[in-house]
Amino acid sequence: MGAFSIWHWIIVLIIVLLLFGKGKIPSLMADMAKGIKSFKSNMAEDDKPNNPDQDNQNKDQ
Repeated sequence: MGAFSIWHWIIVLIIVLLLFGKGKIPSLMADMAKGIKSFKSNMAEDDKPNNPDQDNQNKDQ
């Protein structure tokens, strides 16, 4: 009784398609994918270790 049946998911899918339309969903997914890709690339930049030579040069200035 607490879980959703297949009919619940079908009704939700129909409502989503009616609200957003068939063409809007792919563009939303593309925008979401771009955001995730950007987030991952920024996280990878944060994980890169700094070059110690550059740190020493910055301290001398």
